[in-house]
Amino acid sequence: MSVPSTELTVGELARRAGVAVSTLHFYESKGLITSRRTAGNQRRFRRDTLRRIAFIRIGQRVGVPLSTLAEVLGRLPDGRVPTRADWAEVSESWRAELDVRIEQMQQLRDDFTDCVGCGCLSLDRCGLANTDDRLSQQGPGPRRLIERRSADPHPQGESADCC
Repeated sequence: MSVPSTELTVGELARRAGVAVSTLHFYESKGLITSRRTAGNQRRFRRDTLRRIAFIRIGQRVGVPLSTLAEVLGRLPDGRVPTRADWAEVSESWRAELDVRIEQMQQLRDDFTDCVGCGCLSLDRCGLANTDDRLSQQGPGPRRLIERRSADPHPQGESADCC
């Protein structure tokens, strides 16, 4: 019996998507993709699963958590191939979150360069980078990375140059 042209076996899907079969099993266990079982208990995947896997791989490449990817993929329709309009709706709904992630990554890059770029590598003792541990008053964690940069990126006259 031949596989209908609208479906792919797990091996065919893995080959076409450029991932290991075990990766497909993992994605399926996390609810990111779905398959149906044949009478012989073999997995069969719809061809549109290729698009979903491409989306997952791109998201993973830029550090998006699988739980977030699952939530986004959950917005796509079941039982039919997602249309261009479906993907556009997902893209638009996710744009604000991606913009925030991009801003956070840019801030991480800039702040990391400001602190470690000087070469002192003594962040815990650098009087210019965190004079009198003032940042601890704003709460726990990496305060400069958590909070958005204000119009004045170096409050209270502090310089980006810590040495």
